[in-house]
Amino acid sequence: MRYFIYCRKSSEAEDRQVASIASQLTTLQRTFGGRPDIEVAGLYEEAFSAKAPGRAKFNEMLAQIEKGAAQGIIAWAPDRLARNSIDGGRLIYMIDCGVIKDLKFSTYTFENNSQGKFMLQIMFGQSKYYSDALSDNVKRGNRTKIENGWRPNQAPLGYKNDGATRTIVKDAVAFPLVRKMFDLMMTGSYTPKEIALTARDEWGFLTPKRKRSGGKPLAMSSVYKILSNPFYAGMIVWDGQIYPGKHEPVLSIDEFRQVRRMLDRPSRPRAKHRTFAFTGMIQCGACGLGITAEHKFNRYQQHYVYYHCSRPRLDKKCTEPSVELHDLERQILALLRSVSVDSRIERWISQEMAIDGEQLKLVVQARERSLRQASDNVKGQMNELTGLRLRNLLTDEEFVGRRQELQQEQIRLQHTLSNASGGPNLFEPFREVVLFSNRAADWFKNGNDREKRQILQTVCSNLYLKDKILKFEAKKPFASLAQTASIPHQLGVVDDVRTSRGTIAKLAKEISQYSKTEEGQHTFDCIRAVLNQDAEAMERLAPLRRYAKVGRGFGRARGDGGSFQLPRAA
Repeated sequence: MRYFIYCRKSSEAEDRQVASIASQLTTLQRTFGGRPDIEVAGLYEEAFSAKAPGRAKFNEMLAQIEKGAAQGIIAWAPDRLARNSIDGGRLIYMIDCGVIKDLKFSTYTFENNSQGKFMLQIMFGQSKYYSDALSDNVKRGNRTKIENGWRPNQAPLGYKNDGATRTIVKDAVAFPLVRKMFDLMMTGSYTPKEIALTARDEWGFLTPKRKRSGGKPLAMSSVYKILSNPFYAGMIVWDGQIYPGKHEPVLSIDEFRQVRRMLDRPSRPRAKHRTFAFTGMIQCGACGLGITAEHKFNRYQQHYVYYHCSRPRLDKKCTEPSVELHDLERQILALLRSVSVDSRIERWISQEMAIDGEQLKLVVQARERSLRQASDNVKGQMNELTGLRLRNLLTDEEFVGRRQELQQEQIRLQHTLSNASGGPNLFEPFREVVLFSNRAADWFKNGNDREKRQILQTVCSNLYLKDKILKFEAKKPFASLAQTASIPHQLGVVDDVRTSRGTIAKLAKEISQYSKTEEGQHTFDCIRAVLNQDAEAMERLAPLRRYAKVGRGFGRARGDGGSFQLPRAA
């Protein structure tokens, strides 16, 4: 009788203790080799799990048997042939039909009769039960691990699995580089592709070398997955639910949301072969089309960049003249200086932050109560959501999507509540705007094209060129700063001081409220991204963050030099 030899080895955990394909073949040759009643028609080797149907070599072998190429199969054990009901049932049916006349195993004796087929079905069922039970045990172990705050399986890039503690720890090499990727994305000036190229060309970043993979540069799709993975913000997404993780996050939840907004924003910058700093930002004041740029060289091969209307040449000619890059940047510098704030006001704000520490403490306590109430409200919404699903008022997709949103919000509230005593006070957004405004001109003057574009789009909107003059509208936080121009002159009278203090408080409240709107969130994303790149600016923010910490003492902030001091009301 003609037989096919079939050897299978799975790389999954269920088969790690099973003999290799070479060992199976050696055993089969030793057991059945040299027998005159056995003619080997072919050998099939396969490294694939049998938990589910779909093995290519196995299906090919059965197809050849149906064509009459062989009448039997030789395998090491029944579980090498099938561990699922479909493949097992197919083999039994082919035996019933006489297509397969015999099966031979080195660990089990099969006879082609009713009792033999019954026992074979039991063996296949036992193999399936083993796989199912192992799967249940793995799922139960994974569920317990997740509930304890640890992600099962392979750690994402930037982390590594600690075999001693069975936890996930930082990768000393990759962790800071992953943080740099998020920092570049938060600037608003890099695309995932540009970040991938920067990691490859400038950092020499390679994926960790593993047994069968790694040691290669990151692909753009991998960078996008990293930037959109909630794990880096301390959250574990598993089986459609979100759990808080105990691993050290790369960035905060708010920063992760900022990155997601940038990834989802349709107008995020696209990679181009030839780029200019301000193309796509400015409109023509004569015809309303966009302003583009081009390189020009004179007869002495001196290089110039001109910005002009993008109206096609074959169309009606636009009357707006072109403007040279240096003239345009000179106007932008004047624009940035016009929204700056007197440095004396900046020092005064630092002093004002130290006033009424107990009142700030009461505000923080009220904030904590509000956060707890919001957390309880989210829990109530999750219970209500479950009730709606039980009454079939929501589909599975609607239920899972809304539940993930609520779980993410619950984790964010818990993080915020744990740091509630150190949250920023009312003056922080105002102080960030002031710091940015006072340094924007210097950053612009010394920055590259990407930084210049980022600063301009942070400060202004509705830019257009008319008669070579750049027109603009300052965004709300910077437009509001114009109200502070007269404050340094109100020095001697108590009523003037009270008025000045009231003006600052009003502006701080307006800017704080604006920072919570969708437009304001995007503007402050840009402001903070620029500030995070400047160590000196962050150092100047340190006093504000220190005085925003309740429970660490409230002192009076000192000015950073100079003789200007606003008197305090008696």
